[in-house]
Amino acid sequence: MIIDAHHHLWLPERGYDWLDAPEVAAIRRPFTPADLTAELTAAGVTGTVLVEGGRCHPDEAAEFLGYAADTPPILGVVAWLDVAAGDVAATIGRYRRLRGGELLVGVRAQVQGEADPDYLDRPDVRRGLAEIGAAGLVFDLVIRADQLPAAARAARAVPELRFVLDHLGKPRIDEGAAGLRRWRDPFAALAANPNVTGKLSGLVTEARPDWTPADLRPFVEVAVEEFGAHRLMFGSDWPVCLLRSDYPGVLRTLTAALPALPAEQRHEIFAGTAVRTYQLRVDRPAPVASE
Repeated sequence: MIIDAHHHLWLPERGYDWLDAPEVAAIRRPFTPADLTAELTAAGVTGTVLVEGGRCHPDEAAEFLGYAADTPPILGVVAWLDVAAGDVAATIGRYRRLRGGELLVGVRAQVQGEADPDYLDRPDVRRGLAEIGAAGLVFDLVIRADQLPAAARAARAVPELRFVLDHLGKPRIDEGAAGLRRWRDPFAALAANPNVTGKLSGLVTEARPDWTPADLRPFVEVAVEEFGAHRLMFGSDWPVCLLRSDYPGVLRTLTAALPALPAEQRHEIFAGTAVRTYQLRVDRPAPVASE
């Protein structure tokens, strides 16, 4: 069994402004549940977690939860939420009342887009994080490497909340040993919090265009050392990964970059950790067709 704990879907005309950047022109097209299902079938992936895609609008949650309700391999949704808005609990309640709302497993804000590296220290943000924890959801951290120290402080301040670090905090893999040095200590400080789980996702797009698995290996090895297999999970970051690699290539790359591990630990990374962290139901029934 393989669980992909991080992928996206989008229709560019719905408001994904970041897709207007020239460097992402190759993925400026619709990616639908049918596209996803074809990739999963070809790669032998059992189920997935659909993560908000930078639209930053609550309508996306309704769309994605509907996708999940109709697409059995989508086992859960991490929806967008403005963590500083002051209405976090009410927004979560609205999401849960939507069709497919029972498949809401987490929320995410685009913290990486905040100029302030200490954004997660703000009192309004901390209140929002506490409300997410009280609701029993996961908070996905999509942050830059310079925001790792604030994330560690937030994890300590809100121990009842389960945090998931997307893309290992976006280390500068393209800078090699220098990027590894700057990232390692703050990454380890965040990983020291038992309520934080790491996601082995989005790494190929942080590497040089001519990357090889060897470029990723030092970062993956540190992640295994600091989190352990029981707090690490695989994510493809498809279709963003297509800027560097196709879906099967991401799977092969992670397999090659991981250190030698017992079978049970590899199972944790490729399935068990995601199922446990997001409380996924892997045996969910197929949707009933309407008359």
